[in-house]
Amino acid sequence: MRGYPHEKRGKMEKSTAGRQKRKEIYARILDFLHYGHLDDGRPVYQKKPLAQAVGEEQFVLIELSPKKDKVFELYERVYIGEGEREKIDHVIKRLRYEELTPTARVELHYVLVIIVEENEERFIKAFNNAKPITTRLHTLDLFPGIGKKLMWAIVEERKKGEFASFDDLTKRVKGLHHPEKILAKRIEDEIIDEHIKYRLFTP
Repeated sequence: MRGYPHEKRGKMEKSTAGRQKRKEIYARILDFLHYGHLDDGRPVYQKKPLAQAVGEEQFVLIELSPKKDKVFELYERVYIGEGEREKIDHVIKRLRYEELTPTARVELHYVLVIIVEENEERFIKAFNNAKPITTRLHTLDLFPGIGKKLMWAIVEERKKGEFASFDDLTKRVKGLHHPEKILAKRIEDEIIDEHIKYRLFTP
């Protein structure tokens, strides 16, 4: 099988080490429950509203407690960092994918696409910095929908210069469409599967 003689191989752990130290500062709303969880058996007047969201930096799933009388729209960007928060009282807990509401699960992919699109400079680096993991496996092989043919096309085209944007990438690599959706799907896969072997975007 063809190897990767022109690129240096590296361990995946190194690519995620710096990211693990950063905290979530902003999150995107996946679902807003005006009266809390449906399986909460308490009387309505005792139930408190909550929101489920995904962090923009490390894509951590979290449950949030809003301040009094605050409501949220789906996809809304909220500040959850240190200091005064406009709409969030506190972070209730970290969630597993299985704990998301049906609505939150459906909206997750679309929210991730928005995050990737709005942070294009950050995410184009996923294509510009992708390296071989082993002699038989390249980071690009882990991206959904990218087979060996597309992977080699990206590698060869990148030798001419880094990709400036998603548009630049799709124009230079024939057959590659919607890179923002490809990356969003990979992020979603990492969120869903806690035991996925190689992590590119989540801790």
